[in-house]
Amino acid sequence: MIADYCPALANHILFNCDIPMNPDLFKLQVYPFEKLTALKAGITPPADKTAITLSVGEPQHSPPRIVTEELISHLHGLSRYPATKGTRDLREAISGWLTRRFALAANLVDPDRHVLPVNGTREALFSFAQAVIDRHTQPLVVMPNPFYQIYEGAALLAGAQPWYLSTLADTGFTPDFDAVPDDVWQRTQLVYICSPGNPSGAVMDNQSLQQLIGLADRHGFIIASDECYSEIYTEDAPPPTGLLAAAAAMGRDDFKSCVVFHSLSKRSNVPGMRSGFVAGDAEVLEQFLRYRTYHGSAMPPPVQAASIKAWGDEQHVRENRMLYSKKFAAMLAILQPVMDIQAPAAGFYLWPFTHFDDQQFARRLYAEQNVTVLPGSYLSRTDHNGMNPGQKRVRIALVPSVEECIDAAERIREFVRGL
Repeated sequence: MIADYCPALANHILFNCDIPMNPDLFKLQVYPFEKLTALKAGITPPADKTAITLSVGEPQHSPPRIVTEELISHLHGLSRYPATKGTRDLREAISGWLTRRFALAANLVDPDRHVLPVNGTREALFSFAQAVIDRHTQPLVVMPNPFYQIYEGAALLAGAQPWYLSTLADTGFTPDFDAVPDDVWQRTQLVYICSPGNPSGAVMDNQSLQQLIGLADRHGFIIASDECYSEIYTEDAPPPTGLLAAAAAMGRDDFKSCVVFHSLSKRSNVPGMRSGFVAGDAEVLEQFLRYRTYHGSAMPPPVQAASIKAWGDEQHVRENRMLYSKKFAAMLAILQPVMDIQAPAAGFYLWPFTHFDDQQFARRLYAEQNVTVLPGSYLSRTDHNGMNPGQKRVRIALVPSVEECIDAAERIREFVRGL
């Protein structure tokens, strides 16, 4: 909470503000990048070293020309109000991509019932909790730990309490659902999962996903599967599976309790376009659409047109994967001899063990090498066992150019050797 970082500010807001505010706002923690800015305050990095930022997961490869040209050519569509549900052409493009990508049966994904376009997964992951949580029942929202901070904020502002399921090295950084007590499952209304994971890149298999589906049947919660990194993996590895594929393999044609979130931001290098979709359980999506109609979050027509083009093309996605593969190969060759660091199954992050305080690691690396990474403890919370699983780890985002990633890796190597 704010009081954890600035008690005086929290007291002022809560007790001295004349404007009524949602009290749940004051449960939100300071965002990781605000903490990082404070951590770096007062430091002047070496002037002879250019700044390299590896802390923010913002894709920096060039957007595909076929997408940007389609966006420009449809700007005349700004003269119309878009429908919250999007055009049927877009929903058909999305259902077609889901069918091809996850080898689903033809016509299993109904574009009219199972698909809803959204303005990027961030706003959808947040608003989804507001639509599905019943705040009158002391609800819990289970989420991986470390996690994308939107999960926590969404739970808190929906009137729920987060329950942090730590993802550790001894379970391959994937959730161990057997570690969740029954009394937690009984109060759980929503479970967030992220596969491939942020920050570890770990991928859940069908067996784990189906175990979670079985738990959802038993306890009556909804699964929100954040799969926005699903298209970034090495070409010699099988594509990561997804929640809908796991459900279909169980014979669940209705995708009951299963909802997936996908985005073009990472897949197609268009984070500024804010385009993604939600797909799955038709009954849940019907109510989510009702919420979004009031929420006012329809996708602009030019973005819909460009999105159709993006979901229909795989060549630019393959080229994107090849660039990330080059960066992983180069950085790991430099860093593995000096750090406890492994290649992830998917995604574009490295999640090394630092062997000492992650905040000090990040602060000193910036001070000595002008390289910015994100302390792992900023992405995590202390769990029910009293442990913060992000401690002594940092997240390194391989988003700059290949040349900058190599430069950064060489500087990190120099820094580590000097510790």
